[in-house]
Amino acid sequence: MILLEGPSRVLLQILQNRLRNMEKPAEVDFHLTEFDDIRFHVQASAKDPQHILLSVALPPPPPETVFYGGLPFGAVEAVKTAYGAFVQVIEPPESGFHLTIQIDLSKLALAEAERASQLTKIASLRTVVLGAPLRNILKHLGNRSVAPDADNLVALMHRPKQSYFLIPQPEKVTVVFPMRYKDGNDVVLATSFLQEFMEARRSAGLSTAPPCLWAPSPPLELKGAPEHALDANSGFVSFVIFPRHVEGEKLDRIVWNLSTFYAYVSYHIKCSKAFMHTRMRRRVNTLIQALEKAKLEVEKEKKTAQGRSFKRPV
Repeated sequence: MILLEGPSRVLLQILQNRLRNMEKPAEVDFHLTEFDDIRFHVQASAKDPQHILLSVALPPPPPETVFYGGLPFGAVEAVKTAYGAFVQVIEPPESGFHLTIQIDLSKLALAEAERASQLTKIASLRTVVLGAPLRNILKHLGNRSVAPDADNLVALMHRPKQSYFLIPQPEKVTVVFPMRYKDGNDVVLATSFLQEFMEARRSAGLSTAPPCLWAPSPPLELKGAPEHALDANSGFVSFVIFPRHVEGEKLDRIVWNLSTFYAYVSYHIKCSKAFMHTRMRRRVNTLIQALEKAKLEVEKEKKTAQGRSFKRPV
């Protein structure tokens, strides 16, 4: 199965091109829209080649989540911690956006490998911003404690006006995704995919992965959640995250995988539909070729029969 990449490929390419063309800088003004309606605006001036302005706008959050100024709780602090001296948060942000940062290219590392890593981290701004509250809770899990500002049931946004839920405890964090789709075919494919996803977790090669469970009805952990958030026509997926799953570099990977889980499932649904459409087209083409061949054979037999009738003696 294909996993979605953390950094924005287009944003990373823009940053790399800017860095390569420092001697002949040009005006930069790009608007980007990524999946789940995350918008970016990249600006740079030819007169000031060392600095790049990057703004990000998030879609409207569901009412049960905690947002401040259009950003999830702890997002600004997470940005400052992740990027350090080479990124500065600009207040107020650009009009129409929720966060604007200024990137100082002169403060990037001189070593090529380290500089490439820093650019990749900047291109992963989406993960830093949206994953800030999730990262905070999982960090406390690594320390076997519960975040002091966490309730028994924490709602986090993972796509426009839709949320998933966390139940933090000192020894584990349970993550529950209500899965809903508008298209009836998507509902069928999602339900089948999620059931297979749960079964795959039981294979020997995935014995160390977080336990996974799918159920058609809300689990008991979601008692007290808003009724509208439990309207899931493709069931509920639960993951149980233990401290061993967030050790060291695993934390970044699990924050990204959890915060984009819905997009991951949606991507595979689209791939399945494309695969089925391709197979259907091939079968239709094969059928058409067979019919054309049969038609030619019939016409050939008719001509042969007509030729024989002309040769008969009177």
